[in-house]
Amino acid sequence: MNNRIASLERKISLSKGQKEVDLVIKNAKVVNVFSGEIHQSDVAIADGIFVGFEGSYDAKKLYDAQGRYMCPGLIDGHIHVESTFLSPREFSNVVAMHGTSAVVCDPHEIANVLGLRGIDYFIQSSLGLPVKFYFMMPSCVPATDMETSGAAILGKDMREYMDRYPELVIGLAEMMNYPGVISEDKEILSKLIAVGSRPKDGHAPLLSGKSLDAYIIAGMGSDHECTNLKEAIEKLRKGMHIMIRQGTHEKNLQQLIPLINDFNSFRMSLVSDDRDPIDLEENGHLDYLVRTAISCGLPPIRAIQLASINTARYF
Repeated sequence: MNNRIASLERKISLSKGQKEVDLVIKNAKVVNVFSGEIHQSDVAIADGIFVGFEGSYDAKKLYDAQGRYMCPGLIDGHIHVESTFLSPREFSNVVAMHGTSAVVCDPHEIANVLGLRGIDYFIQSSLGLPVKFYFMMPSCVPATDMETSGAAILGKDMREYMDRYPELVIGLAEMMNYPGVISEDKEILSKLIAVGSRPKDGHAPLLSGKSLDAYIIAGMGSDHECTNLKEAIEKLRKGMHIMIRQGTHEKNLQQLIPLINDFNSFRMSLVSDDRDPIDLEENGHLDYLVRTAISCGLPPIRAIQLASINTARYF
């Protein structure tokens, strides 16, 4: 308790300008995804967080942005890093240069081969990198009962990893076995219960009607599989967070842009759901999705919201 009080006291003192901060960025045009505007400001940073935006601060280091734009770090809410064919470190080195600050990974590909050892490798390999890695526990290992890869992840394993890494393992990855949910398969339901109130990502292409209702009532909060406007509207109306996918192979952004308006944009995110290394090298990561959304007519700040704060709020 004393350490927590001391930490809070330090933050308050830093914000009041009573202690020296680590860095002040001066003369920045802040792209503010809270207020939906761009405004001139100095920004004070200490201990890895923003501590102030107004007035002067003593700082160990000053950086004059000279009127450049300061944009929030971008967050990819659905990606399988294995599909990039890069290790976490190499992936981080590439996407950090494109403004990505965090990714929410589903390591079900490596888990289907190596089981929990694969997840351990990914977690340990991702620590201390410029990009923050969060993990969703794979929901379908094996992907089907007919697979014989040798790995299996059960509800008790999910609970164990969320307890062991409460700040890194943040929910249940895409529940691809939507027939199992709808048919009330006990093993599938045990996985949903094991995750508790943490986010549960959906994966339900073209599911609709009462079957979709049943899938959502079981706890699935998002879907990244919408390929047409009708499907996305139904899922949005029934409360799902719509992850608009624009990856190397699946490209749904142009079809779904008309879905976004002033009232519902906070219920959507831009995600890659995989980009291969050539695509990352030639076009970028989420910055490419933001540029593509803007080229399709989405206002720039809204496009940045869909790739940053909206994703953070969902998770």
